[in-house]
Amino acid sequence: MRLLEVKNLQVQFSTPDGEVTAVNNLNFSLETGETLGIVGESGSGKSQTVFAIMGLLARNGRAHGEALFEGQQILNLPEKALNRIRAEKIAMIFQNPMTSLNPYMKVGKQLMEVLMLHKGTGKAEAFNESARMLDAVKIPEARQRMGMYPHELSGGMRQRVMIAMTLLCRPKLLIADEPTTALDVTVQAQIMALLNELKRDFNTTIIMITHDLSVVAGICNKVLVMYAGQAMEYGTTDDIFYRPSHPYSIGLLASIPRLDTDNSQALVTIPGNPPNLMDLPSGCPFQDRCQHVMDKCRQQNPPLEILSNKRQRACFWSPDEPGPNKPSPDEPSPDEPSPDEPNPDEPSNV
Repeated sequence: MRLLEVKNLQVQFSTPDGEVTAVNNLNFSLETGETLGIVGESGSGKSQTVFAIMGLLARNGRAHGEALFEGQQILNLPEKALNRIRAEKIAMIFQNPMTSLNPYMKVGKQLMEVLMLHKGTGKAEAFNESARMLDAVKIPEARQRMGMYPHELSGGMRQRVMIAMTLLCRPKLLIADEPTTALDVTVQAQIMALLNELKRDFNTTIIMITHDLSVVAGICNKVLVMYAGQAMEYGTTDDIFYRPSHPYSIGLLASIPRLDTDNSQALVTIPGNPPNLMDLPSGCPFQDRCQHVMDKCRQQNPPLEILSNKRQRACFWSPDEPGPNKPSPDEPSPDEPSPDEPNPDEPSNV
């Protein structure tokens, strides 16, 4: 049985200016031990997807569809029932640990409260188990850190404390929302290495929300590419990185600086801006920024189609088809002379 299966998830918000659809008919699934990376630009619906699953939407938000965790529908569960699942089976690491940790409580007390409240653990046992978990997330001198306040720790250590706190109840699913955004590159690498170790040691299933594709490449088995609240492409990490088939996925990967290219070249960008979610265009939401747009794209929103290896893509264009920057196989390339014209680089027989 799949650990998590999301079907036709839709998230909407009521605002003074009208209705906003942040997530539109999203589908994905996860097996135990897998890691899913959800990527896309800001405003693509990544965080709202997991907030809906966790029951953490803002008061003006509502979710429809299904989120089956171990076969149980958890979307829109009553708060009391959802709290038990969030404490024991699903945990979440937020982007900024300083907003998640109580600045007036020592780190050790915050960790111990998790065990004492949700597991009924005694105070002495909770202290020892919390210290052991800080050791597990590679915090040096763990017992001394237990007596410190969050502001006395570095950003990387605070994030490790948050990871330790989420793991105390041994959750089956760990959701990480941009866990390395506020950290420097060295600490980012350490946190990602730590998550890989925890995935291996605890067989934890992970959903990684990020805009950093290098993070996805280092830890994820599957990738879900989102744009304007919709799934653009969904498949294995190898498929998305080595054989991207949606223009948006191709653009995201092309915009990553590479060490094996000429650094004098301008950085590739995706032109334009994401659409207004309150006024989405008819047809494909990516149409105004797509170099392969067709008339059909402006009239219909392409459905997710299943390609080989259970890979999915929402696009009418195929990478094998000619586009504005890709000549037809029957046509000469703009950089090559026509067979009927002389090549100026070849010596003339005259």
